[in-house]
Amino acid sequence: MGRLMAIDYGRRRCGIAVTDSLRIVATGLTTVRTCDLLKWITEYIKHEPVDSIIVGKPTTMRGEDSESMTYIRPGIAALRKALPPAIEITYWDERFTSVLAHRSMIDGGMRKSRRQDKAIVDEIAATIILNDYLQSKQFNQ
Repeated sequence: MGRLMAIDYGRRRCGIAVTDSLRIVATGLTTVRTCDLLKWITEYIKHEPVDSIIVGKPTTMRGEDSESMTYIRPGIAALRKALPPAIEITYWDERFTSVLAHRSMIDGGMRKSRRQDKAIVDEIAATIILNDYLQSKQFNQ
């Protein structure tokens, strides 16, 4: 069984999180510049089996796509073309993940200077997206 990967896709950088091989725990992996994402993921899957990629989908409070989807869709389309067809790509609602990431940083006692590092926020947001996805699958079984 391959890992699940989550991407918090941003204009400048993307937070990446993955599960363990048993898909029990989601862990923040890294933050990658958006322009390097395609290369980074194709290299990663050469060494680690990934069955599915969950991409954070920014939506409005009404549930409609946010403006960010105008640059996310083309990036994910390019990723889809570069990956083997067996790797599924799924969009997942990412509303409030940045707020939750900041809250978890504060609750965890992280210093203010580290909380201001947007790369850390993106990585934590990707972890929250993946955890939400895992929990939804657990309750739907």
